[in-house]
This record gives sequence, structure tokens and C-alpha cells, in this order.
Amino acid sequence: MAFWRISICSLLLLLLSSSTMATASIYRPRKRPTSSLIQEKFIQCFTGSSQFYVPLSRAFFTPNNASFTSVLQSTAQNLRYLVPSMPKPEFIITPLHESQAQASVICAKRLDVHLRVRSGGHDYEGLSYVSQIESPFVIVDLSKLRSIKVDIQDNSAWVEAGATIGEVYYRIAEKSNIHGFPAGLCTSLGIGGHITGGAYGSMMRKFGLGADNVIDARIVDVNGRVLDGAAMGEDLFWAIRGGGGASFGIILEWKIKLVPIPATVTVFTVTKSLEQGATKLLYKWQTVADKLDEDLFIRVIIQTANAGKNNAKTVTTSYNALFLGDAERLLRVMQQSFPELGLTRKDCTETSWIKSVLYIAGYSSNTPAEILLQGRSTFKNYFKAKSDFVKEAIPETALEGLWKRLLEEDSPLMIWNPYGGMMARISESQIPFPHRQGTKFKIQYLTLWQDEDNNASKHFDWIRRLYNYMAPYVSMFPRGAYVNYRDLDLGMNKNINTSFIEASLWGVRYFKDNFMRLVKVKTRVDPNNFFRHEQSIPPLPVQARY
Repeated sequence: MAFWRISICSLLLLLLSSSTMATASIYRPRKRPTSSLIQEKFIQCFTGSSQFYVPLSRAFFTPNNASFTSVLQSTAQNLRYLVPSMPKPEFIITPLHESQAQASVICAKRLDVHLRVRSGGHDYEGLSYVSQIESPFVIVDLSKLRSIKVDIQDNSAWVEAGATIGEVYYRIAEKSNIHGFPAGLCTSLGIGGHITGGAYGSMMRKFGLGADNVIDARIVDVNGRVLDGAAMGEDLFWAIRGGGGASFGIILEWKIKLVPIPATVTVFTVTKSLEQGATKLLYKWQTVADKLDEDLFIRVIIQTANAGKNNAKTVTTSYNALFLGDAERLLRVMQQSFPELGLTRKDCTETSWIKSVLYIAGYSSNTPAEILLQGRSTFKNYFKAKSDFVKEAIPETALEGLWKRLLEEDSPLMIWNPYGGMMARISESQIPFPHRQGTKFKIQYLTLWQDEDNNASKHFDWIRRLYNYMAPYVSMFPRGAYVNYRDLDLGMNKNINTSFIEASLWGVRYFKDNFMRLVKVKTRVDPNNFFRHEQSIPPLPVQARY
């Protein structure tokens, strides 16, 4: 069919030529019943559709239930979206069996109830547990679907969506000390949503993203069917591995490929303040970070601190690293490629891979690995985040301007993650995640505060000004962004109908040319836009499909 060959530019011209064609969805809202009637009808449908019996008290939580608030808040990471003024779901469904996830889709579709899907609650803009554009809505919380089956002989594991990445790491290490998986550094991430955005971590330069290492998957589609990779087809399997969460279905589980790791790895953290030459050192890091031995991952954590004789406020840069090998080889690599850091044997700690996971996540050295089984976030704050990709080293003069701006904010944080290695060898179109060859590093910007009433607008203004300041020094046309650091400042669907034109504003930033293919997949598998949220992938307008 000819429409599959339409480019983004030509399609935009087509849509702009007629204002009636700007609406991507053919969804039409009906008059809404009362909350009690929604709950009653949904429960009737749910109990009739699920093939797995469970007492409703274990699977349904309404605002009248004593556990409702604790379930809602259980995995939510960004406290901005838990304040009383934020919309709350009509109820929360916590499936204990995949048939209950199927029933949730079937009944929501039948009763015209909007769904939000949550696995780990780490969506930076709270989209997995809050809808600011549509009500009523319900949450399907997958946290009770967390089975992990590791097959060392096959170098693989099946992992249900509600499991955290920390649990996955633990279960792999439980079976083998020479196998791992290259995914997130934050151990409380729910693997269901984590992989849908790409899933980067400290082994990405060696093995690529978590999404690059997915072998198979099982999802609930818009018709309530459970599909594996073969049944869903090549295009949909491509789309769910990096195309962003909750646009194509409910992820039930992933089959991941385990990667080989040495029995001994090495970690270190070296911190330099402005007074210790941080500016020149960071400039040097930019020139080598993507060219280092691919066994070596050195990220830079940048924040403010009170230091020095006068305890004055300054900026610190912490070089936080994982090396897939022993300290002796690491020191040789560093002496050859980045001697300016001045790394010594005393700075290095040889350990196991599972212990390195704890180290990178910020746990103390005596923390037992079993803490990973708790599956709880250690990072709950009010925060706003943004992201960038950098292709050329940022000059020292620009870094000086950056320090000035960081010192203006109460609790700023930046994390610079190196690329290169395997990331540069994988094609931009291999999966939807496109930020590959030519990218030196990724920047994450954060501003954090602890008090709900602590003048949030001040922090928003600050991070937006910082983002504008950085514009000349980062990727352009488009200015790239990482979908797992979701940022509604880039644009959002402002009502229940999804505009292709509006979505393309942020879509090309997250996915570059892959956005158009994602739109085509969406149009084929969910043409009526059932799975939708503030930044979901839109289907094409009906008029542009033929």
C-alpha cells in the first residue's frame, strides 16, 4: 500500500493542508457513567473474562479500600505526581496471572475505560500512574507478576514485567558468577517498562542496551490476546524494544540474552572539585570517553557540595566506573588512555559483578546482595529531569558557564554517560532507540527538592534555563532526548485524541527517523488508539492511511 512509503515531511504537509486531518485517533468519547457504576460493570466483566480465580480483595483496590493509597504510592518514584491535586485512578488492578492482564484490556475496551500500565513506577513524568489528560482512568499494576526463570545452559532468562532489574541481576548471579545482563544502574527499575525505552547501563559499551539483548517477548495486545515474538510479527517485536512504553500493548515478560562477564570486575570513584582542576579534566574526559577500551565504562556525576577550607559551595565531578577485568589491566588501560585522572591501585576495588551492581547503585560496601530482592526505590523525590546527547566536546568556556548555573540551584544533579564501543556499532534502525554512532555521551539533567510546597516553579524555571543554555553544545536537528527520561516540556497530547503533528515534535527527538516506522506499526496494531498517554505513539489519521 502506498501510504507506508510516505515520509514524515510529506505527511506533515498533507496533514497541515487540512485542519480536519490533524486528529490521529478515531476514538470518540461517550457519556461517562458514575464511579460506582464503572467499578461494578468492570468487576462483572473482569470476573467473567479472567481464566484465573483470585479473591477480588487481592486484585482490586478502590479509593475506599484501606490499602489503596499504599498500593498507589508503592512504586511511584516522582513525588510530584502523588500530591493531592493530581488525578487519581478509579481503581487499581494488580494481576496475579496473565489472564487477568488480558481481562483488564478486554473489559477496559468494552466499557470505554482508559488504562495506565505500571511495572516499576519509574516514569519520570508519572505517566504510568497518573493521567492528566483523560478521566476516568484505571491502573494495571504488574508488580505481582515478577517471576524470573534463568537458564544458564541456554544463556537466557524469561522475566515477568513486574520484576525489578535488581531482582533479575540477583537471580542471574545466584546461578552463575560469569553471566550478567546489560541493563539499568538503578536497581528498582521495573523491567517491563525499562526495556521498552532502551535500558542502558554500565555494560552498554561492551554489549549494547538491554533492549539490544532481548530474544523474545510476550504481550497482551489491544484485543486481549497474548502474543509472543513470532505471533506479533517482526514490526511489533521491533517497536516494543525501545519504542517507549504503553503504546502497543501490555508487556507480560521478556526473554533476555545473558552476556559473559569475568569472575572479577573492578570499580572506582574519583572525585575532583573545581578547585582541583575539574574543568580541564572533564574536557579531557569528553575527548576520550567514547574511545576507551569497551570493557571500561566511566560516567561522571556532577553536583554541588560544600568543600574546602571555608566549606564554600563548589561543583564536584565524580568519575564513577566499572571495568570488566582486574585492577592491574584497568590501570594499564587508564595509563594509556586517560592518565589525567591520576587513578591509583588504592582507588580500585576488585569485586564480583553482582557486588559491582550494588556499588554503582550507591550502596555501601557491606550491603548484602539480598537487598536487591526488596525491589524498592531508594530515590523518591520531587524532581524534574531533561536529557541531551552530545556529539562534540563542550568547550571549557561553556563548562565555566555551566558551573555558574549549577551553583544557582539548591540541589542540581547531572550525569554524563559515555557511549562508543558496541553502541557505535549497532545501526540506528536496529531497534527504535536511535542514538548510536557519533554520540560521545548522554546528559541527564535533574533538579530535586523535598517539600511539596517548596516553590516548584523556581526549580522548573531553573532547569529550563539550563536546558536552553546547553542548546549550542548538544545534538541538533533534531535535538535528541532519551524516552526513558521522559520530558513533557518537549510536547504532549493535550486531550484524548492524539495529534500526529504534535506527537512528531517530541517523537523525532526520542526516535529520530524511527518515529515514522513506530507510527506505522501503531496504525496497524492499534488503529483506534486504545493504548495512549501524554506521549504515546499516535496512529496515522484515517485520511492518511490510504
